[in-house]
Amino acid sequence: MLENSKAFSGFAVKDVDAARAFYSDTLGLRVTEENGMLTLHLAGDRPVLVYPKPDHTPATYTILNFPVDDIESAVADLTSRGVTFERYEGTPTETDASGIFRQGGPLIAWFTDPSGNVLSVLEAPGPS
Repeated sequence: MLENSKAFSGFAVKDVDAARAFYSDTLGLRVTEENGMLTLHLAGDRPVLVYPKPDHTPATYTILNFPVDDIESAVADLTSRGVTFERYEGTPTETDASGIFRQGGPLIAWFTDPSGNVLSVLEAPGPS
């Protein structure tokens, strides 16, 4: 029944204006707004809906992953744009000083948007 539906994902934020500035200005994504909601236009023409929720509580897991060819460069670039990477110490997801997890699996670094939603960049060489 839904196999041909052009499904898309979405998540809530507490402040649409702060989200627009972060996703557009800081991360450099194309963002449009309609009916008080944002659409993030990701590579490959994949939309993600961002909607306001005044009593928003961020998820405790990663809601959006950005594959990159070179995580070191991505972390450095995003840091220069004001992004602060999460640091996890003494946990199974312990990160290094730059915020990169290097304990197995893909290299990954987590950060949050202004609403506290967890995002990541992860090294996945090839088409991103």
